Amino acid sequence: MFGNRKSATGLIILGVFVLVAIFAPWIAPYDPNAQHLDQTLQPPSFQHLLGTTHIGQDVFSQLVYGTRGVLVVGFLATIMATVVAIVVGVTAGYLRGWKSESLSALSNVFLVIPGLPLMIIVASQFDDPPLPLIAAVLGLTGWAWGARVLRAQTMSLRNRDFIQAARANGEPLHRIILVEMLPNLMAIIASSFVGTMTAAVLGLTTLAFIGVIPVSNLNWGTILFWAQQNNAFPDYWWWYVPAGLCIALLGVALALINFGIDEYVNPRLRSAGERARAMKRKGMNVNAAVTQVRTEPTTAGPAGSAPESTTA
Repeated sequence: MFGNRKSATGLIILGVFVLVAIFAPWIAPYDPNAQHLDQTLQPPSFQHLLGTTHIGQDVFSQLVYGTRGVLVVGFLATIMATVVAIVVGVTAGYLRGWKSESLSALSNVFLVIPGLPLMIIVASQFDDPPLPLIAAVLGLTGWAWGARVLRAQTMSLRNRDFIQAARANGEPLHRIILVEMLPNLMAIIASSFVGTMTAAVLGLTTLAFIGVIPVSNLNWGTILFWAQQNNAFPDYWWWYVPAGLCIALLGVALALINFGIDEYVNPRLRSAGERARAMKRKGMNVNAAVTQVRTEPTTAGPAGSAPESTTA
């Protein structure tokens, strides 16, 4: 996976966002909430790299500090959803009978729960809902799909020989799941983690953009919210384009990481990727419709016979 160019590129982009979030106070040149009424709606310049808002706030500083809110909520929601998905999905896949069916029904119920109305209801109960609460709601509504995938994969593993041998040796349930099953599910869990984080980030920015989350919680969605509220489209492009590009770039990074995980999980994709990289190193066209072959010079046969040619 780490030798794959796609996943390596995605990890580098994600790492840059993480560093920006950690070192935001040293990167941002201004306080993101500081108002400079004499510098309203200024285009990008050396003083303000991404211009200013309608009340003179520095857009670049808001973008840098907004990275924190996006990543904090994204990681918290994803960790919560992944833990619940592992517990419910693996347990439902290993057990049989009514216990498995009950956990499967629970996953189906949470699979159809709409996150937006639930978030509106929860946000209405608080004047300023904290980020962990927002992450908990997003995680609560985002674990069901991963649980269903893990349940299906666990059901295919529970009849394997090594699982049957562990059960015959009297191994306890928790050891069979933790030691025997989970290592074989780590690639799927990692892929589910990346997909859930993508959904959490998009959910957070969407909720912020439509005004469900209080605008005091600074993130990329709130930047777009204020730009839309103050008619920044399309004249003041520096107000909304950078936030949109950051959302898209983070989504691309997570998608590239997911591609690398898929290639690692699927042996066919892995062998196809290795073959394509080998062909590129030899200067061959990977997308050619006809397979290229290397021809050897023709050799003259005995007298009166036609020359022979061989291909390798």
